Amino acid sequence: MNALRHCACSIVLALLCWHVAAARASDVPYVPTPMNVVDAMLALGGVGPGDYLIDLGSGDGRISIRAATRFGTRGMGVDLEAHLVNSANDDAKKQGIADKVTFAVRNLFDTDLGRATVITAYLFHSVNLRLRPLLFEQLKPGTRIVTHDFDFGDWPPDQKLTIDVPDKAYGPPRSDIMLWVIPANFAGTWQWPVAGSATHELRLEQKFQMPVGAAMAQGRPSRLGEARIKGDTVSFTLTGEAGVQRYSGRISGNVISGTVVLRDGDPPLPWRAERIKTGKINIGNMSGSINALRQVAASSPLKER
Repeated sequence: MNALRHCACSIVLALLCWHVAAARASDVPYVPTPMNVVDAMLALGGVGPGDYLIDLGSGDGRISIRAATRFGTRGMGVDLEAHLVNSANDDAKKQGIADKVTFAVRNLFDTDLGRATVITAYLFHSVNLRLRPLLFEQLKPGTRIVTHDFDFGDWPPDQKLTIDVPDKAYGPPRSDIMLWVIPANFAGTWQWPVAGSATHELRLEQKFQMPVGAAMAQGRPSRLGEARIKGDTVSFTLTGEAGVQRYSGRISGNVISGTVVLRDGDPPLPWRAERIKTGKINIGNMSGSINALRQVAASSPLKER
């Protein structure tokens, strides 16, 4: 009976996977990205020779190929349309960069993104929302994500620009290009020593790259201000009776190492904080498609017990 249930569950999962994949294939029709948009995306992402770029929904491969020919960037592109993938690989061979970039027929939701230092995408808003949890799950802090026209809902971009696109295939002749940087997890309670035995304490909550919190300086409330997170770096000010202190540092595990300026005009001093209680980044309530599929399978009455 267990073997029968296992077989039936496998069939259900296969059908679900086929249905989701088929739906995704029609989610995003192929619209070539204008070349001035390609160049602007690469510039906004700071793409260079040391990067590994993964283009999701790569079409004819123009973004990855442009990065490789102009900057020597390595990477890959994935698309569901075999004829586009074949065309992209042929073009890479003709331009002598097949050793730098490759293209594969693959569902973007089944693509291992962990190697990327840059992700590019020209996908519908609904697809971006399904993709969002996987980006936080797989990408390292500091990884840049650049999209054309479509955003990630309530996850605000770190940078956005609008450029003129006279040859745009749809809508007004302009495009929004947006940059996100995957943030490290700074959430939790941090402490560091000051003069004598007193300590400073900072309690941070974090939604995406946006920190909020409260602070105590030598046992007294201190106002937290100008808090910013970008990748694995953080900066903030504490304002109390002694004036404004300016902190900046880089996280490694449960330690932040950096500098502090105790008073305006003073030289920066070394600063080190330790996290005594770890929090969690709030990335909203969106569920990734893979997790949703797993939940459907888990709730099936055909599952093994």
